Amino acid sequence: MPNIKIFSGSSHPDLSQKIADRLGLELGKVVTKKFSNQETCVEIGESVRGEDVYIVQSGCGEINDNLMELLIMINACKIASASRVSAVIPCFPYARQDKKDKGFFDIPVDNLYAEPAVLKWIKENIPEWKNCTIVSPDAGGAKRVTSIADRLNVDFALIHKERKKANEVDRMVLVGDVTDRVAILVDDMADTCGTVCHAADKLISAGATKVYAILTHGIFSGPAISRINNACFEAVVVTNTIPQEEKMKHCPKIQVIDISMILAEAIRRTHNGESVSYLFSHVPL
Repeated sequence: MPNIKIFSGSSHPDLSQKIADRLGLELGKVVTKKFSNQETCVEIGESVRGEDVYIVQSGCGEINDNLMELLIMINACKIASASRVSAVIPCFPYARQDKKDKGFFDIPVDNLYAEPAVLKWIKENIPEWKNCTIVSPDAGGAKRVTSIADRLNVDFALIHKERKKANEVDRMVLVGDVTDRVAILVDDMADTCGTVCHAADKLISAGATKVYAILTHGIFSGPAISRINNACFEAVVVTNTIPQEEKMKHCPKIQVIDISMILAEAIRRTHNGESVSYLFSHVPL
């Protein structure tokens, strides 16, 4: 491709490399380091003048440092006369708090969805998927599970919970039937995993034969790994918006869906001025 450059921040070099490989490109040369007072310093090691630049940086690990590094990289490319700079952010930081004003900025954004990749994983990895129920661990995710259940032509259920304070779960009520069915919990992220592990217990006690969890962003902080190891999941499936290699060593139930092809295709379409919405319903090959 002419006039396109892809740079990786330091949050998730493995995913950036996969994206570049799928596009048949080399990652651009960039050096990130810290001054002795801990300020981030970024040096772009090649010309970006007149280029269409994409910077891949996920909101994981040291979130604030990585966000600042992304901003400095964007600025460095703009100062160096890039014609356009796009941030590719697999896991968008601070999205939990962004309920009221729908965003901190007003530049164009294309949201990407893991749903097509999730549907593909279910059909390829759960033999009994035609006899499953898609379950939301809270009422907020109802729209997400109804969409997936419709596309698979199966039933859905949701778990209504009364929550006292963040990261503490209270009474749970299952709305819907999972008796003698495979239950597939679907949510946008898993952090300490209290909710999703609680939900799994609830589903087994309500008669589910097996329980899977499919969670877009696997943050897995604090007690998450030991909770999953002790829970009754067949598998806990996440995408690689966040690096998972270390977590997988300690938790054999974690499986990963690679979404590099979705991001690579979004970059290719954006660069060529094509529609990105095609990706909302198709997994690129």
